[in-house]
Amino acid sequence: MKKIISEARESVIPTATQIKSKKRIVEFCVNLVKKQAEKYGQITEVGVDGSYAKNTWLAGDADLDIFVKFKESTSEEEFIEVSQKIGFAALEGYDPYVRYSEHPYVEAEIQKTKVNIVPCYNVAPGRWKSAADRTPYHTKHMQESLTPKMKNEVRLLKAFFMAAGIYGAEIAKKGFSGYVCEVLVLNFGSFKGVLRAAMGLKEGSVVGNTREKFDTPIVIIDPIDERRNLAAAISEENIGKFILKCRAFQKNPSGRFFKQTKHQSSKVDSKNVVVVRFCFEPRSPETIWGQVNRAVSSLATQLGIEGFNVLRSMSYSDEKREAYLLFLLESVKIPEIRVKDGPDFFKENYASKFVEKNVKKSKLMWIGNNRKILSLEKREFTNAGKFLKSLLRDQTNLPKGLRDDFKNGFKVYVGIGRLNESVKVATRSLVSTDEAFFCFN
Repeated sequence: MKKIISEARESVIPTATQIKSKKRIVEFCVNLVKKQAEKYGQITEVGVDGSYAKNTWLAGDADLDIFVKFKESTSEEEFIEVSQKIGFAALEGYDPYVRYSEHPYVEAEIQKTKVNIVPCYNVAPGRWKSAADRTPYHTKHMQESLTPKMKNEVRLLKAFFMAAGIYGAEIAKKGFSGYVCEVLVLNFGSFKGVLRAAMGLKEGSVVGNTREKFDTPIVIIDPIDERRNLAAAISEENIGKFILKCRAFQKNPSGRFFKQTKHQSSKVDSKNVVVVRFCFEPRSPETIWGQVNRAVSSLATQLGIEGFNVLRSMSYSDEKREAYLLFLLESVKIPEIRVKDGPDFFKENYASKFVEKNVKKSKLMWIGNNRKILSLEKREFTNAGKFLKSLLRDQTNLPKGLRDDFKNGFKVYVGIGRLNESVKVATRSLVSTDEAFFCFN
């Protein structure tokens, strides 16, 4: 294991050439932003934050986060308007565009480096006005707390998470952010310390110190704000993958755990996959992912109510114009008849209403051994594809933000034969076992 970790560590530490190149880009971009920021009296400071400022960035992979600090008295309207003016003017000529988190920010790519111009308020700790206000304090805390050796351990942990597909805080991923990686290494001392800690995690385990109570599988406390649980933004699936991958690596160490390759095998027939495709008007990735995730959850619930057993579901989007809602069912076809559970016969009002509502369409009605009134009825839909087509025509089970998109048209596919290749790749992950998490031998 020692040799594997050592080799992986060396591969993620930036070379002298990479450091020199990145430094030139940083100085160039900061000067562009400062030049524009000087025009506005609301701005108190322009600085670099994020992984570059903390020296935890990965070789060949480092976004540049330039934070523009506003006076606390600045209105939210000015905060948004001025920050975008600065961002677009500074990055003019590099095709800047708006991204969204809690507040919009401007992004562009310069010499293969993604540059983010992020606004925040210059406030004292605990007086947060936006989620980004903590970031400069995160930077300062990690600059002071992480040793040079620990910074390389952070890089190693990031690579480990990247290979597992669980790195990144964006809503599409709901994974482990770079800051969470830093917090974990700071708490447990090293990459191996994080591995050992993961092996001992129990439900409700708390990393860090707090007097607050949180309802998440594990709790990771922000060291500059004990009331903030960083694990709240991580999906339960990704927490599970983190724990399983740590177990798998310790039982069978291999360099493949640090490489972004898929180790998937599928024994599930894709004929039981149902896919809904639609096109959407341009909007931020954060917005569309939030909408499609809510749509998947709602439709999975409706499929279950209708009698289709949803084994697994997920979403996919190219973040430009197409989105897909994916469902793996136990079967896309179900029997023509079903048993409908009614109330206990002792509950007079409920029992009477159930009988009155269902007796005419019931093929058979009787009292079960559990004292409930049961009704045997013919289903309206026995095919999942036809059910979804009918359900989506009125759009009431969709988030409001998607309804106009669906009015413009949608398609329902049963099986994956007619899907494009990128969607087929996403669908294969729906029906495949990732051996990186489940192969411990």
